[in-house]
Amino acid sequence: MDTVNHKFRNAMSLLVVLVLMSAGALAQGTSQTVVVLPFENESNAPGLQWISEAFSEVLGARMASPTLYVISREDRLYAFDRLGIPATVRPSRATLYRIAEQMDADYLVMGSYNFDGRTFSAKAQVLDMKRLHLSTELQGSGSLTDLISIQRGLAYDALRTIRSDVRMTKAEFLASAPPVRLDAFENYIRGTLATTRQEKVRYFKETLRLNPQYTAAIMQLGKTYFNNREYELAAASLARIPKSDSASSEANFLLGLSYFSLGQFEKSEAAFKVTESHLPLTEVYNNLGVVASRRGKRNAVEYFQKAVQADPHDADYHFNLGLALYRNGDAAGATRQLRDALSRRGTDSEAKQLLDAIASGAAPNLTRAQDPAATTAPKLPLERIKRNYDENSYRQVALEVGNAIEEALAKTDPRTHASFHVDHGRELLTQGFTAEAEKNFRESVMLDPASAGAHAGMARVAETNGDTATARNEAKTSIRLRPTAEAYLVLARLDLKENALDAAATEADQALFVEPDNAAAIAVKRSIAAKRAGVNLVPQQ
Repeated sequence: MDTVNHKFRNAMSLLVVLVLMSAGALAQGTSQTVVVLPFENESNAPGLQWISEAFSEVLGARMASPTLYVISREDRLYAFDRLGIPATVRPSRATLYRIAEQMDADYLVMGSYNFDGRTFSAKAQVLDMKRLHLSTELQGSGSLTDLISIQRGLAYDALRTIRSDVRMTKAEFLASAPPVRLDAFENYIRGTLATTRQEKVRYFKETLRLNPQYTAAIMQLGKTYFNNREYELAAASLARIPKSDSASSEANFLLGLSYFSLGQFEKSEAAFKVTESHLPLTEVYNNLGVVASRRGKRNAVEYFQKAVQADPHDADYHFNLGLALYRNGDAAGATRQLRDALSRRGTDSEAKQLLDAIASGAAPNLTRAQDPAATTAPKLPLERIKRNYDENSYRQVALEVGNAIEEALAKTDPRTHASFHVDHGRELLTQGFTAEAEKNFRESVMLDPASAGAHAGMARVAETNGDTATARNEAKTSIRLRPTAEAYLVLARLDLKENALDAAATEADQALFVEPDNAAAIAVKRSIAAKRAGVNLVPQQ
């Protein structure tokens, strides 16, 4: 495993370089991408059209992994728009091929569903774009209330069609998915399909009434407010997204823009920094520079330099850097950057006016301009904020690096391959990236269902997400496979939280039996003793 970990560390270093060099451009090469189209509604029963998009949502979520990138609904709609195809049209096979080709997808999943009043049935097929091969039909059926289970079953079948290395059984795959309220899910999908602000807000609010922790609905409600320029409402919603959630990067980017629009620059900076800690996106560096400039900080230059280095073709980044350099007294550096901005966008009147003013010595006197008494002093233009958020480019570059690692791991046995994802998942979990950690633990279970570490990791993720039932089940599965301190500690913390002190003490003792010097187990024992003494201490994971 030392060799595997060494490869991982090297790959992560390479990833940073690749991302910074490839910002704004989709990586080409070995990445495996899949687009799941809405399924066709072949039923005459009323009120079931929303299920069409629900298939894309469920199959996409369950098929996504560190090695398989699922194209988002937004990108799918963009591709439809570019091809001039209405999103509600029933496309032909030839059109489906053009859609997948437009999105650079390796696989396309399509299907249909029916309901005869008693039985709900669905079928799906996978189109391999490279081999131009259409799979046999994948089928699932049951009662309408079993909709999500049927969809997850098709997700497993489609995944097995694409990936021959999946060793997890269908039953294990279905059991690993967290429970979802069907009524909350229906309202969420109806909200994504709604075309007006009022409808979207109504559906997402109803989703959250039924399930207050539905982070996807929180995110979409926040985006709805943001797109309608209701920044206070947007900020209130987006601030609820946990930093460990996969949507946290985008949520905090939009949160930063919301606070920026409200003139709350300190909060804006804090939100952008959360996104920066997750993803090295060029637009985040730029926006941190803009906020720093608004706050009168000289380090705005450093952020703009990072943006220019990562994407030297963007005229706004050169303009912002030139303006920041001038504010810091570097007229020569400002001149170079403003010329670069004009070479990329010759119609930039602000850049030309400032460049001409610097050259003629008529640029604003910064001392006078910053003097509150100098009300007639000329003012400098403002730095330009970026409102676009391009996480997909980063993710696809990251997938390129991940696939390079997977190529090497494919030559190892399944247990070694799975162990790599367990170690990576633990590292991500330590850093607070719960959603990304879950993908790695899930990948490990698919490669090696008997991996005790993978199930213990899934237990920790479920514990973090507040899903007590799943956390207990995964921890017990892990212990059945191989007793580990990690799994016993999940049970101990859950029992401690529920005030079952005797059970928690037993589980902590078992963790210490496996690992006598385990610091987390010792901390749990102290918390149990303190709680018995009437003092409440919270043990760390």
